[in-house]
Order: sequence, then C-alpha cells, then structure tokens
Amino acid sequence: MKRLGYDHYVAQGGDVGAAVTDAMGRIAPEGLVGIHTNLFVPGLAGAKFSEETEEEKAAVAAMALFRATGFGYFLEQSTRPQTIGYGLLDSPVELAAWLLDHDTDAYYKIASAFVEDKPSGNLTRDHILDNITLYWLTGTGTSAARSYWESAQATAKNAGKASPPMNLPFGFTTFPGEIWKTPRSWVEAAYPNVVYFNAVDKGGHCAAWEEPELFSEELRAAFRSLR
Repeated sequence: MKRLGYDHYVAQGGDVGAAVTDAMGRIAPEGLVGIHTNLFVPGLAGAKFSEETEEEKAAVAAMALFRATGFGYFLEQSTRPQTIGYGLLDSPVELAAWLLDHDTDAYYKIASAFVEDKPSGNLTRDHILDNITLYWLTGTGTSAARSYWESAQATAKNAGKASPPMNLPFGFTTFPGEIWKTPRSWVEAAYPNVVYFNAVDKGGHCAAWEEPELFSEELRAAFRSLR
C-alpha cells in the first residue's frame, strides 16, 4: 500500500475476502486503520456463540441447513478439487452449473434472471455469463477450486492454535439473503471494537455484485468515523 502511495487505508471483504480481511485485521500491518466484512468469519470457522434469542436461534438453524444441504461444493473442493477440475475445464456447461449452485439465495436469484428475465439487482443474465466466461477463457475453474484444498490444509495444520486478537475498529453489514443473518450479539462477542453494525433490507452472499450502490453506501458509513 505504501508503494501505491497510501499511508492509511481500510480493508473490506465478503466470502473468501472476509477471511482475508479478518486475517489482515489480526496481523494489523502498519497503516491499516480498520476493517469491514459482510460474512461472519468466526461463525464460518465453527466458533460457538449464544443461542438464546430468536435471532440467534434462526442463525444457528440457517448455518446447520447450509452445512446439511448446501455444503457439497465446499467439501469436494477442499478434499478432491482435481477430480471436479477435469469437468470444469472440459465443459462450459459443467462449469456454469458448478458456479451457479453455490447457495440457495443466489441460485434462485440467478435462475429468475435466466428463466423469468427478472434479475435481482446487478445479477443480470449478461453479468452472470460474463463471470462464467472469465473462468472458461482463462481456464481457472480448477485452480479456483484448488484454493479450497490449500485453505483446508492450512486450517488442519493450525488446528488448536489460537488466532491473534483483532483490536482494530470493525464494521459489519448483514444482508438478508446471506447464508445466515448474523446477529449483532455475535459480532460484538467476536470483535472487541465494533464501530459499525447494520442490517440492510436487500442483497445476499454476492452483495458487492448484486447491490453495488447499497454496498458502497455501507462501506462509506462503516468507515466514516475513521477518516
């Protein structure tokens, strides 16, 4: 960042980017003044939190449902990425099917864009095809899948080791179509310096792609106090 001319900066991430951003916050490199995520990394890692309120119970149930019915791609890519990789590099139909069936919310929204011509926000037919085409033309379906295996190996190697604390200012936005809606109580239990929390009324797991304007507004709001 210094080579780019930035002495102070923030970091944001969703999906894999949330894990990267969380790690950056724990490493706390010089110049990083705060982070924001829209996927709750401690929950994804299996940490346990309160299950007393209806909101907390709903989040636990949603996480359990995802692991029971929507976790197949994750298990395949974290244990046998090369096996699925042959199909991803051989057939654009296989690649498209594998990319589209990630989580229930995104699956139905993408299906609506194609079948009913009713896109959800920026998840339009053309944008979805552009995304698939980028993987196909660059031949990166397998290498993208293999990143899950590499992450699983690192996780296994560091099992039982406590993560460094994260004391930087932390912001979080929960989108209604995310795999689970993270309660504020969980966020405050996991991060000691929460400076921003908000639950918005639209958007899902692909929030930055699906609702770019709302997403950018959330980032500005989360980091406003750090300017």
